Amino acid sequence: MRFSPILLTAAALLAALAVIVASSALIQPNRPLLLEASLSLARLTPNADGIDDVTEIRYALSRTARLSITFTKTDGTRFAFREDVPRTAGTYRVLFSGVVNGFSLPGEQLGGIVERRLMPDGEYTWEIRAEDVQTGAVMSQSGTLILADGTATLPDIQSFEVSPPIFTPNQDGYDDRISINLYLAAPARLTVYLEGADGVRYYIAERFEGRLPDEGGARFFDYDGGVDNNITPPPDGTYRLVALAEDRVGQRVRREGSVAIKASGLPNAEIVAQSSGRTVTWTTLPYDEAYYTDAHTQGKTVAPPIGVQSTMAQIAMPQGDLLVFRLTVLNYGTTPIRTIGPWPGTVYQYDQTDAAMMTPENRDAISGAWRVGVQCERSESSYPWRWALGAPEALTRVERDGEVLWYLQPNQQVTVWGAVRMTRLIPTRNPQKCFAALIHEDVAIPPRQNRVGEIDVRLLPRTSP
Repeated sequence: MRFSPILLTAAALLAALAVIVASSALIQPNRPLLLEASLSLARLTPNADGIDDVTEIRYALSRTARLSITFTKTDGTRFAFREDVPRTAGTYRVLFSGVVNGFSLPGEQLGGIVERRLMPDGEYTWEIRAEDVQTGAVMSQSGTLILADGTATLPDIQSFEVSPPIFTPNQDGYDDRISINLYLAAPARLTVYLEGADGVRYYIAERFEGRLPDEGGARFFDYDGGVDNNITPPPDGTYRLVALAEDRVGQRVRREGSVAIKASGLPNAEIVAQSSGRTVTWTTLPYDEAYYTDAHTQGKTVAPPIGVQSTMAQIAMPQGDLLVFRLTVLNYGTTPIRTIGPWPGTVYQYDQTDAAMMTPENRDAISGAWRVGVQCERSESSYPWRWALGAPEALTRVERDGEVLWYLQPNQQVTVWGAVRMTRLIPTRNPQKCFAALIHEDVAIPPRQNRVGEIDVRLLPRTSP
């Protein structure tokens, strides 16, 4: 009787496997689940002096298990360092400084949530417990540990104030930043961040005003969303605001709040070139007293110049007449930009500034607004004559706490025009150059938006009758 070569080969392999299994059982019989458990020190002084501040916990597992490391005080109070964490077979080492999962003491009132805390001084029974994930069998080893000189105060976040709760990081001058005031009960390193629903974190830098880093007491954070550094701010949405305080022994306290972000974006705008290549159209008009305007008098306005100007470099005009301009502004940013008057068409006297056109209430609202400014070389201040970006009918009206605000929407462009009465003639400085700019009030003149449409203006003296 002949056997198939394949069957013979299979039988030989099975026999070899049986021999290997039997040999393994003889050489390495079933081992205990917890092969080793020990602490390197019997007495721990967790005071960050560099001496006996930490002990090494060492344990070894023969099989996959769920592991717990706990400490029980003589009064029965139990503290967990590890609680039912999965571990595969192998040898493990971890440093322990007396800091365990967060807890609070009886009658204690805390401002934050304790995540990690130093156990009180005293005598403890430590236990390393392993539960086999397959069979449920449990094995543990224990010993004694004494804690002494652990005097670190918990760095509780006793105060946590955020203002405003709704944050609009777009540099329009309204709620552009949030202020976060905290008070720490003890010295600690403080980390503050926003976290969105997608889990992305935006860390907030601390402002050290009278305090050194890691000091206790009052701490202050200020956040603009990154806009001041030309960084795209977080998108609109509701965010967790998280503060974490951690001291040098590893105690950690967390406190949370909520912040809503709206109308977020980087503001950007520019003066648009005409088809002729110039950016500003200049012309002149005779002056009439009906044009006179100030904060209390609304004079007649000029109409915008019509047509496209050539590339001429000089205008000659009678002294005392109006130098009129027209240009176009485009909002190419990702957020609406706010503007404020005076409105296009307003006529300035040469010695007036925009302050002469504004009521005290309006002056307070200038910061963060965008306007077009005009200046001549002999002007006594920088861009003394300023106008809003477009007429009211071209803008979006927003009412806020009883105040009316005006916005130019993204991808929208508007025409801006106005006039200045040119009365000052200095013979040795005639002609003088005049030019325009796009101004983000109290922020900056954007790149390439300064000294735009420059032209020489020659004043012709009026002859006496």
